[in-house]
Amino acid sequence: MADYRGLSFWFDSLPSVDSGGEGADDLRPRPALSGAREADVDVDVAIVGGGLTGLWTAYYLATAEPTLRIAVLEKNIAGFGASGRNGGWCSALFPASTSSLARRHGRTAAVAMRQAMIDTVGEVGRVCRAENIDCDFIRGGTVSLARGAAQLIAARAEVADAVHFGVDQLEWRDVAHSPRGATGTLGSTFDPACARLHPAKLVRGLARVVERLGVTIYEQTEVLSWRTGEVLTVHGAVRASTIVIALEGYAASLQQTHRSVLPLYSLMIATEPLSDETWEEIGIEHGQTFADFRHLLVYGQRTADNRFAFGGRGARYHWGSSIRSEYDRAPAVFDHLARTLADIFPVVGTVAITHRWGGPLGVPRDWRASATFDSDTGIATAGGYVGDGLSTTNLAGRTLTDLILRRDTAISRLPWVNHRSPRWEPEPLRFIGANLGMSAMSIADSEERMTGRPSIAARLMAPLTGH
Repeated sequence: MADYRGLSFWFDSLPSVDSGGEGADDLRPRPALSGAREADVDVDVAIVGGGLTGLWTAYYLATAEPTLRIAVLEKNIAGFGASGRNGGWCSALFPASTSSLARRHGRTAAVAMRQAMIDTVGEVGRVCRAENIDCDFIRGGTVSLARGAAQLIAARAEVADAVHFGVDQLEWRDVAHSPRGATGTLGSTFDPACARLHPAKLVRGLARVVERLGVTIYEQTEVLSWRTGEVLTVHGAVRASTIVIALEGYAASLQQTHRSVLPLYSLMIATEPLSDETWEEIGIEHGQTFADFRHLLVYGQRTADNRFAFGGRGARYHWGSSIRSEYDRAPAVFDHLARTLADIFPVVGTVAITHRWGGPLGVPRDWRASATFDSDTGIATAGGYVGDGLSTTNLAGRTLTDLILRRDTAISRLPWVNHRSPRWEPEPLRFIGANLGMSAMSIADSEERMTGRPSIAARLMAPLTGH
């Protein structure tokens, strides 16, 4: 059996069957489609992808219409992709800014999208309580540090933007009320609309819940293609009147969706557990996530067992949107993350790094996530979360459920519904553009450290990144 525990700290820290207890998981793959009594299967809904988008969609469909026959088709095991490797932020973040949504769809629609994302944080917590999914969910909020003059300007602008739209309860905190263990901090923002959780416990727990609801999960079942009414896999065909494509970054590996998203790698590290006294010195509380206002994104959390789980961008895009297991490990990026964490919180300078991992996330050409359903073909899609997917997948599941069941609701009228992003350019333009964009963000951070002013490079890139 494959070493699935090596995928991430989250998978490695799942309770083993030998240890017993709630949520024990040996990560043994469920039967493939070929294990069914017939190679070809007939269902009402076939969901391609066993991550959070697919599982949340299965959950809400099964609870809304218990008689539906639903099958989830997963190439590896449930949670194999970003759902089991991410930073553990169940946040209200959305890849497109509120201002950009307002420019395109109007203020009312933009505010509705923001409120839906904030409500989603609470909805994830509600389902976890109702279904007894113990995933270390604590709604502790996000602390974003302003480290330097340019970051201070960005932080205050974000607070002003929140005040302008009147939905996000973002607040400014001065140095005295910011994490005292962080260096160079001129203050911070605090966003209560975020929960810290253990993503592998969530996705694996949700998979068990949907099975109890009657959903069949076929693992080790690679999907080759789909068309109206049918999904073709390596083990046979699944016939379904509704097909949901929930592949996120892995959509780039299939011909039909190869240029719909760009697989951008994000990598993470985890430290050994720190003492409560050390965390008191650092100033990050249980349940809190943290970041700063740099352009080359970093993100972290204090785990339930008192580790830093810390990640960021910086890994290059690979030619042809290729996705390979060896790309999950980039020593230079891991070293950069360790240095960055120690730069922000010097107290961790001598702390051991116990886990290193990574994986691809999905980036649409216009950096705008979407949830779509074509009633003529019966094909639904959701994704393009650009790293903000841990909670957005839940909203996607509820949105697709309303669309598939033809329910006219506030959720089904949100501005991301049936949005169509343009396709990415062919190579070599895609390779050049993606890696130049990553370099531009790194240059922007260096520029701001030297000048103390907002970066010109970042301003030029903003329209290309949903802002």
